[in-house]
Amino acid sequence: MTAHASGDKRFKILEAHIKKFQARQDALIEVLHKAQELFGYLEDDLLLFVAHRLKLPPSRVYGVATFYHFFCLKPQGAHTCVVCLGTACYVKGSAKVLAAAEAAAGIKSGETTPDSQLSLLTARCIGACAIAPAVVYDGQVAAKQTPEMVLAQLEKWREPCKATT
Repeated sequence: MTAHASGDKRFKILEAHIKKFQARQDALIEVLHKAQELFGYLEDDLLLFVAHRLKLPPSRVYGVATFYHFFCLKPQGAHTCVVCLGTACYVKGSAKVLAAAEAAAGIKSGETTPDSQLSLLTARCIGACAIAPAVVYDGQVAAKQTPEMVLAQLEKWREPCKATT
């Protein structure tokens, strides 16, 4: 028996992960992490699947998925740029870093470029206050970022695309 009518094996893996936690409701965050790892993002059907398996109201599952910065409800680009907007980073200029990234990419925070190459995100705080302003590029934290530094990184990601056109 498959875990989901679609027969997608990822649902079977997710089901096993839920069983590992004995379908405990307090394992919601761990289950959502696994779901996103398997599927890339948390679409509505996946959130409903998790809610059903953990016997939680869909509103609670959706609330957790939208509260935490790590979770994505839309497909992400090949690269991600997360600008920290926590107090220390903001005071040290992260708003200018974000503005430069938005202008260069032609998108706003929370969006993905039409070619699906870049998702630009913000975080309330990534806990890297000592190295503010911090930006996370494809999961790697970069310290003391400037608008010029973020533009240089975005250009590096764009270079392979230019070579193929």
